[in-house]
Amino acid sequence: MLRDMLRILIAFILALPVLAGDLQVGVGRIKISPEQPIFLSGYAARKKPSEGVKLEIWAKALAFSDKRNGRAVVVTTDLIGMSRSLSERVGAEVEKKYGLRRAQLMINSSHTHSGPAVRDNLDSMFDLTPEQRQVIIDYGNGLVSKLVSVVGAAIADLQPAEVSVGHGTGTFAINRRQGPSGGVKIGLNPAGPVDQDVPVFRITTPDGKLRAVLFGYACHNTTLGGDLFLVHGDYAGVAQAEIEAKNPGVTALFMLLCGGDANPNPRGTYALAEKHGASLAAEVSRVMAGTMKPVSGPLRTAWQMTDLAFAPHTRAQFEEELKGTNWYKQRRAEAMLKAYDKGRPVTAIPYPVQAIRFGKSVTLVGLGGEVVVDYALRVKKEFGAEDTIVAGYTNDVMSYIVSKRVLLEGGYEPVDSQIYYGNPGPYTEDVEETVMGAVKRAMGKVGRKR
Repeated sequence: MLRDMLRILIAFILALPVLAGDLQVGVGRIKISPEQPIFLSGYAARKKPSEGVKLEIWAKALAFSDKRNGRAVVVTTDLIGMSRSLSERVGAEVEKKYGLRRAQLMINSSHTHSGPAVRDNLDSMFDLTPEQRQVIIDYGNGLVSKLVSVVGAAIADLQPAEVSVGHGTGTFAINRRQGPSGGVKIGLNPAGPVDQDVPVFRITTPDGKLRAVLFGYACHNTTLGGDLFLVHGDYAGVAQAEIEAKNPGVTALFMLLCGGDANPNPRGTYALAEKHGASLAAEVSRVMAGTMKPVSGPLRTAWQMTDLAFAPHTRAQFEEELKGTNWYKQRRAEAMLKAYDKGRPVTAIPYPVQAIRFGKSVTLVGLGGEVVVDYALRVKKEFGAEDTIVAGYTNDVMSYIVSKRVLLEGGYEPVDSQIYYGNPGPYTEDVEETVMGAVKRAMGKVGRKR
């Protein structure tokens, strides 16, 4: 009888909501600026390596732990994007050293176009000498070690913390898909959809001292153009540096949200990157100074893989492409023909979806690839906009991830960009429903229902 009562009491206690302040948080950071000239990624127009560092770039980590041994680590990087090959290496090492499952490790990239090329990401964009390619390989190997190290540093720093969330509004993102269906080009589309939300996580000591801030925005990190050759974190790097300068000892982390079809406006100079970064930092500071919502455990995490199918293609299609004069298409054709020669034509690509839920409030959704804004708007509509944060550029950046609307409109994101990513062509029309299906399964695993 007593044993039964104890079991009931324990079950009752475990069913109680975990109170605010039950989280421990650790912070880590490590510089990832290249130490030698390296090709900067993001613009095919660049034909030479970098010429120095104007703003240092970083990998930073927040480790979260709750009283029930739930854990999650969020890593942010000032990089164009992680490739699946590198993020899998990081995940395997982190699991081996720290016991974190892959679902508990989220790696986001700011997608700065003034950061170093990352191995196995946008390889078709560059015509490299063997020596230049080796620099990228060496940088990638060093990057893996640094990311594992920064995760370890954050875990070692775990201590009691108060976590809160709030939201601000950005001002400089604009939809860049301009023109009629079938003739869309990159430009300015003030009538197009954007997500100006600026979510902010504030991490303090129990007595209120600021330790770290994690914030996001859905806008390409492309204030700086392909005519510039200095390493720089673009507006996101400036915003982080501004917050840290005003709060000595604090670590500021930036996550890129679903900004695949949004650009900064205006753009093109270092002065504009400073301006946009300063405005974003000011908005984050304003949010932190106001009333924010407490965030608590328990922590729940989910990892969901799916496959995105490419539209049908033929060997003859790439044989013709190989005969053309477009060097980038020739590179793509060579890779596709090799796959045909092996009897394994590329018909689909693996796609990761991740979810981290804090208690019954905040859910952070991580989507791979350059995700267009339609996904963020749809996920927030279906699961509740308040404190549902949807990040793109997470764990793997293998292509643009377009909605059905964008796919049917055509243009750079669904079609032309696949050349530089080395993919055979656009996705099939069910791409949006495939991604959303994986999102729904991941959300279900962390207890979020529509």
